[in-house]
Amino acid sequence: MENRKDYLLAFYGKGIDLFRIQVVNLILSIITIGLYYPWAKARKLVYLYSQTTFEQQPFVFTGTGKEMFRGFIKAFLFVALLYAALFVCVYYGGPFVQIALLLVYLIFLAIVPLVLHGSYRYRMAKTSWGGIRFGYTGNRSELVKNFLRDVFLTIITFGIYGAWLSMNLRRYMLSHIKVGNAGFVYKGNGGDYFILNLKGYFLTIITLGIYIFWWKKELFEYFVNHLQLEHGDKAVTFKSTATGGDFAALLIVNFLLLLITLGFGYSWVVTRTLTFIAAHIRIEGDIVFDELLQSQENYSDATGEDMSDFFDFGFVI
Repeated sequence: MENRKDYLLAFYGKGIDLFRIQVVNLILSIITIGLYYPWAKARKLVYLYSQTTFEQQPFVFTGTGKEMFRGFIKAFLFVALLYAALFVCVYYGGPFVQIALLLVYLIFLAIVPLVLHGSYRYRMAKTSWGGIRFGYTGNRSELVKNFLRDVFLTIITFGIYGAWLSMNLRRYMLSHIKVGNAGFVYKGNGGDYFILNLKGYFLTIITLGIYIFWWKKELFEYFVNHLQLEHGDKAVTFKSTATGGDFAALLIVNFLLLLITLGFGYSWVVTRTLTFIAAHIRIEGDIVFDELLQSQENYSDATGEDMSDFFDFGFVI
């Protein structure tokens, strides 16, 4: 116990620096009719990772625009074919419309776990810290089976099982992330998450929306406090230190920034949020990070990463 220590997580990015990157990205994306997007995303991620440090060492993102472009083309063709098939069925009308909508819905459900799996595998393989690469070791077939089972249970329970679906998915994804030969473990469960959201929903209504900041605080706290990193018999734990007032200050100012600047303050919203997250996560444990071994493979197929953008899936679930 005496060997436990506090670790420092910090984010040093500046809104003005990210804004410059975003402006250049936007101009080049317009000039290239969107084809520059993969390089734009890579530039943004490289910057955000480099400004995020753990124990004064920055994280590194080694993904490239070229890798993402190959994934971008594959994702674009898939989405284009999917919508083309839907358009043809709608054009001809009749029973084809209902069949097309059903097929599109089923295909969408089927590809969600595939996209998440591919996205995590690529992003983790391209993330490193202190020379140690991250990795994602989830099994694609197992993830698809679990996801479709939970979707079915959510449908037949009229959405109630959605809390379990969300927690099962988060637990599976996060518990298969590795840092060298150390691994994350997530212990959140659907029952607690359901009650947390039920309470937050009703208290937000009763307080005419005021409680929403404390609801956000409790959700953040639940996500963070149930995560830990394990290496043999040693572990690192995470704990949220944010309060409802902290979230109120963050979200209200972010909203005003976007409103007053007509959206141009988005870069400041991103950097303020990442600074807030890093500053409000306390990390302590007894893992000696110098002892971690490189054990994760490299992986360069960014198809899942790009498809997650097409379907607007958040990376951290």
